[in-house]
Amino acid sequence: MSDTSRSLNTTPSLYVVATPMGNLQDITLRALDVLRQVDVVAAEDTRHTQQLLTAHGIGARLMAAHEHNEQKAATQIIDRLTAGEQVAFVSDAGTPGISDPGARLVARVREAGHPVVPIPGASAVAAAVSVAGLEQGGFHFVGFLPPKSGARKTRLAALVGEADALVFYEAPHRVLDTVADLLAVFGPDRALIVARELTKRFEQIVRLPLADAADWFAQDTNRARGEFVLIVTGAPPETGLSAEAERVLGLLLDEMPLKRAARLAADITGASKNALYQRALELKSAED
Repeated sequence: MSDTSRSLNTTPSLYVVATPMGNLQDITLRALDVLRQVDVVAAEDTRHTQQLLTAHGIGARLMAAHEHNEQKAATQIIDRLTAGEQVAFVSDAGTPGISDPGARLVARVREAGHPVVPIPGASAVAAAVSVAGLEQGGFHFVGFLPPKSGARKTRLAALVGEADALVFYEAPHRVLDTVADLLAVFGPDRALIVARELTKRFEQIVRLPLADAADWFAQDTNRARGEFVLIVTGAPPETGLSAEAERVLGLLLDEMPLKRAARLAADITGASKNALYQRALELKSAED
């Protein structure tokens, strides 16, 4: 049994409520309690949210709070909180504020001095990462990339050296172009995890080399349909010293003894002190 006595604060608050991405059963008992008890539910699409509330027998009042009226909605919500009302906010699917409306709304409410309470639950990035098998564990959530190829490649180029896996959201009408750009920027050897239509009827999760991704999509046009989470594995570890470590070591060797130069270069660049010391010996030997 859920503890309804603890679902709402005594102080009027904004509750950021995660809702299902597809399967209506993917909602927490606490989320249902909050949605039943608040005075109003602010929703990205009131018609969509009404279907969710109806499915769970909840007769909450609704107001619109979406990308195009987020500032106006924030003012209305702040007024309600100031008047003593409790307010929940939901996006169409998953956790609000993560590549969804909500971040600016939350910021405004916090600036006004009202509590903001997370009601956790479904999240596409968490669901995809949990089944991706990322043995190193770390990931960098990027979200949606720019819609045009040139800007998209520029954004991706800045991420090439990331050791952690990279997580992107993508829409069906851009997924093929985005995958082509991933291949162009990251090369054929990185792995790509495609998580499509998570929690829905046609959910599909595959892992394959980036080199094979275009062929995989081409084998079935249905594979380009739905909402996507794309994960690219991180950059492989560098062998030897980076160009930056070599540069720093060379500069320091001109100014101080070998051992001290290697130690300081390690502190500056994060490279292995032993590797820097061996490289310094090589450089000194070549000079002699």
